[in-house]
Amino acid sequence: MTHPSIFIANHPIGPAHPPYVIAEISANHNGKIENAIALIDAAKAAGASAVKLQTYRPDTITLDCDDKEFKISGGLWDGRTLYELYQEAHMPWEWHAPLFEHARKAGITIFSSPFDPTAIDLLEDLNAPAYKIASFEAVDLPLIRYAASTGKPLIISTGLADADEIAEAIEAAREGGCKELAILHCVSGYPAPAEDYNLRTIPDMIARFGLVTGLSDHTLDNTTAITSVALGSSIIEKHFTLDRTGGGPDDSFSLEPTEMAALCRDAYTAWTALGSVDYGRKASEQGNIKFRRSLYFVKDLKAGEVITADAIRSVRPGYGAAPKYLDRVIGRQVASDTPANSPVLLDKLL
Repeated sequence: MTHPSIFIANHPIGPAHPPYVIAEISANHNGKIENAIALIDAAKAAGASAVKLQTYRPDTITLDCDDKEFKISGGLWDGRTLYELYQEAHMPWEWHAPLFEHARKAGITIFSSPFDPTAIDLLEDLNAPAYKIASFEAVDLPLIRYAASTGKPLIISTGLADADEIAEAIEAAREGGCKELAILHCVSGYPAPAEDYNLRTIPDMIARFGLVTGLSDHTLDNTTAITSVALGSSIIEKHFTLDRTGGGPDDSFSLEPTEMAALCRDAYTAWTALGSVDYGRKASEQGNIKFRRSLYFVKDLKAGEVITADAIRSVRPGYGAAPKYLDRVIGRQVASDTPANSPVLLDKLL
């Protein structure tokens, strides 16, 4: 069976490779570049495959307007205008170059989610190795085409999108020239309850679209992400913070460093446990073969004596004939004197 795969910064990603874990910094820098640098270092120490930024300014993602439709009602950011939220959350563009440089020195892949063409132009100047299209932008087909035109690998989150919209996004990426494309199952709730994730969608996405598929996970622990690996997820993206109580826009639904380390470790364990279809005896079992059941004599028998049902039993250990031969053994004769507690050996019977 041929598995789809893509490469980001020469790192292979797909079902045949360990899960690719992306630590999403998002707004968790909380306005300080020192926090962003510390997050990069912490992601590297936790074992993440990559860190991801978000590249926008408030004026490139929304309008400075306090009309009702521009205000958030309910949820984590209730009462705030979109412009106010993005003004606080955005990562200043002048930070990008030093953060890319720091990540490369630290030895961890860094890329970003662009939210308009000017963001892609900035990231191209920094030689970003890939692009991630956020769920809310999955319907922005011109943006997808422009990102795809760079020739870089592209990951598209599919939160809020139905099957037809996912297909349209994929088509736009292909039209733009994207050769290496992945999609992420996502629920765009912040946080999102595990029961909303319907992870059985992942194997359906793999079968339906034939692409490297993963999970953008907004639940509050790692259970959903780890489970997704068993269903074929090759990429896991989680928001990442130094301190969940830090008060930033995304802190409350993000993983802290110890949790990110657990995600990287456990996702890898889940992937290795999947292995391949194999009914053979495993290396860890070899020493226990002798403890399987087998047939043993439970009374002394003289040479030529007929073996009766009360003369043998199926017991552990496994040095005698397999229990499936019980009916074939009863009624035969022993070839020589045989003491009790001896294994039944078929080649020693008459």
